[in-house]
Amino acid sequence: MGNAATLRNVPSAGARHSLETYLLVNNVEGLEEGIYIFLPIEHKLAKIKTGSFAAKNITAACLDQSFIRSSAVTFIWTAVIYRMKWRYGERGYRYINLDVGHVCQNLYLSAQSIDCGVCAIGAFFDDELNAVLGIDGEDEFVI
Repeated sequence: MGNAATLRNVPSAGARHSLETYLLVNNVEGLEEGIYIFLPIEHKLAKIKTGSFAAKNITAACLDQSFIRSSAVTFIWTAVIYRMKWRYGERGYRYINLDVGHVCQNLYLSAQSIDCGVCAIGAFFDDELNAVLGIDGEDEFVI
């Protein structure tokens, strides 16, 4: 995929698209419980870890907010900082925050269109959630 485009349905500073989308699946017909990552170019999900332990660990990392464990799906966005920093330097961190706001708003709009509920949260322990996802917290981190 040498010339694969990363055009998406959300704006991104400089079309850098530094965000990755992970999903904690608890109750989705046809999918095992566990953690998945969305592959935007292929438009598919890839399994990271399966099993109900994922919901327990992510809930704990998110200050034991019980609705995480009972949701059908919890979306978790991470940032791959290099995608922004190579072009914008330290200012790239600011753009990541704008980008994740756009992505989250699209989730709200999409959920509304199919009559589903959404609740954005920002309360989590960074290191613990990064560890559950298997990311290093420096080159890629939960946002």
